[in-house]
This record gives sequence, structure tokens and C-alpha cells, in this order.
Amino acid sequence: MNNLTLIIPAKNEEESLPSVLKELEDKNIDIHVILEKSDEKTINAISNFDCKIIFQNNKGYGDALIEGIKSVKSKFFCIFNADGSFDPEEIKLMLNKISENNFDLIFGSRYEKNSGSDDDTIVTKIGNFIFTLLGKIFFKLNITDILYTFVLGKTEEVQKINLKQNDFTFCVELPIKASRAKLSLSTINCYERKRIAGIKKVNAFRDGFLILMYMIKIFFKKDE
Repeated sequence: MNNLTLIIPAKNEEESLPSVLKELEDKNIDIHVILEKSDEKTINAISNFDCKIIFQNNKGYGDALIEGIKSVKSKFFCIFNADGSFDPEEIKLMLNKISENNFDLIFGSRYEKNSGSDDDTIVTKIGNFIFTLLGKIFFKLNITDILYTFVLGKTEEVQKINLKQNDFTFCVELPIKASRAKLSLSTINCYERKRIAGIKKVNAFRDGFLILMYMIKIFFKKDE
């Protein structure tokens, strides 16, 4: 898979990320890990792995992903979690679908047939259902899991999009702006595994509120 680069945003993932990188060793994929320069524990934990470390100029989940996408030179990129919740075996399925059908972006989904999650809660499940529904109604997004940022896309097309959300609102910014840019989107069924260690960086209520406010704002700002 030498036409693909994995983008792994990491923050205080010194316990999980080494296991993730170990699992990816035989996949022949370029890996870019994006983190803050002050995150010395994570940096030290992955120092012996074959990956490119990119330091963020600013802070935030979205900022890390934007920096990562800008850094990619390969035809395709894939956003991949540092906590072990994504299954590397699903990358090839996503790559096959985007190549065979000439889509621009493939979004993983935990809510389609033969999908699921070991890490979802009733709160996050309800929240995701609401945000996915809002995406369908107001932005005509034909995806079934708007907050699951296991995404594989064409680098050149996505680099043209004006992505700028530096927090978890990036999760909805990407599909909304991609759709407005007339990119073709599709989904693939995925199974989210339980994180290996550490704690979730997302606060369901705080970040959920920010995502809702962003969706309202961008709905009215058509040129955003």
C-alpha cells in the first residue's frame, strides 16, 4: 500500500500508540504521527518505530489532522486513531472501495449491517444518531456515522478544501465541506474496538455542544 499514508493524531498516547504501530508494521504503509512537541512521553514511546513525527504548530485534534493532511504526498491518506480502536484490516477494504468505484472519500461506519462498537456508550450513540440525522437533513450527507473519523480519501482533492476547525468539530467539518466541494462520499461497515489504554479525549457534552453550534453556523454560512 505504497500509495497510502496513515495520519495518526496523538495526545498522551504513550501506552496505546506503540501497540498500534506494532500492529501496522507489516502493512507497508507510510505513517505520519502528529503531536505536540511537549508530549515527550509519547515521542519517547515511539522513537524506535518507522514513522514520521510531525509537530503541531498549534493545539487540538482538528489542528493535528489538518497538519497531517497537508503533509501527505501519496495519492491517498487515511485518518487512523492512536488508541487501538481502529482495525488495520479494514484499511484495505476502504482502499479497494475508493479505487474500484472512484470515490473521493470513504467514511467508516459503526451503524451499518455487520458493524458495531466495543467503545460506544448510550450517550455517544444517541448523540451520533442526532448529528448524523442533522447531516442528512441539512447538508444532504449520505453517510451513516458522522462522528466516526475513520476516513480514507484522495489526498489532492481533500487538500483543496478549506479545513480550519482545530477541535473535534473537524469531524463534521470534513464531510460537510467535502460535500459542498462536490466530492463523492461513501461508507463502509467497520467495527470499533475498545481503546487499549488511557482515556478518551472527547467530552460528550462539551464537544457535542461545540459540534452542534458549528453545524448551525456553517448551515447559514454557505461560503464557509
